[in-house]
Amino acid sequence: MRKSVEELIERYQKHLFAAAFSICRNTSDADDVVQDTFLKYHLSKKEFSSDEHLKAWLLRVAINKARDLTRSIWKKNTISMDELMMACADGKEMQTPSKAEDMELLAEVIKLPVKYRIVIHLFYYEDYSVSEIAQILKLSESNVKTRLSRARSMLKEEITEVEVYG
Repeated sequence: MRKSVEELIERYQKHLFAAAFSICRNTSDADDVVQDTFLKYHLSKKEFSSDEHLKAWLLRVAINKARDLTRSIWKKNTISMDELMMACADGKEMQTPSKAEDMELLAEVIKLPVKYRIVIHLFYYEDYSVSEIAQILKLSESNVKTRLSRARSMLKEEITEVEVYG
């Protein structure tokens, strides 16, 4: 099953941007990753058995490209609150925060290490199951569960700390 790039852009661009942004923490880099992902699809001859298989492949490519980009010696892995607000205002985030608490939570998620941030993104923003995330990231299900648990603990600790120390 091959679909046109235009159809895929319309359907998956926001998903890929959100995944890339969660790793790159920079809107320009995330846009580059999305563009590179669609280019890779266009140049590939790969056939996909279903829409789910295609979406998982696109996400995997975007995640790998974003990781490669952030590993570059020339890139710094920082994000300002202004960039975060701009990305959300542009509607590029999957679920634009509607309240201050949601924005604070998103800011805390962005601060997580990449290996935790990406499982949180795939689980909560893309609605993938643990087994699907394990397949996409080529990890065991127990590893995905562990990462989700640790990420939730880190978030809970940070959120509690912010509430206590305000």
